[in-house]
Amino acid sequence: MADVTNLLGRVLIAVLFFAGAIQKFVDPAPVQTMIASIGLPVSLVWLVAVLDLVAAICLVIGPKIARWALIMAAYCILTSWFHWQLRADPWQVSIVIKNWAIAGGLLILAAQGPGRWSIFR
Repeated sequence: MADVTNLLGRVLIAVLFFAGAIQKFVDPAPVQTMIASIGLPVSLVWLVAVLDLVAAICLVIGPKIARWALIMAAYCILTSWFHWQLRADPWQVSIVIKNWAIAGGLLILAAQGPGRWSIFR
């Protein structure tokens, strides 16, 4: 049962990053606006989109699932900065908390590893 739930959890988290990659490729403007708001070049959206896509694939099949889980946990915590807009848009705070929860799940995955059901270890 643990291997089944591990794989299912990896797939569900990967879907989030995959959808984020597609969203950035199709309509980069919202992310570019957030990136520009802290003075970074908007072209970073493409690097982030590729990171999301590669991470999604690697979280499901590997390689180095635990390493990718750590990288993406840090990514979720760091990107929370863009959403911390308590006065401007209180709804964004729920996105911060969601990101932290995803980071928590990724940290558990990093600690537990991929289980038996992964192509690469």
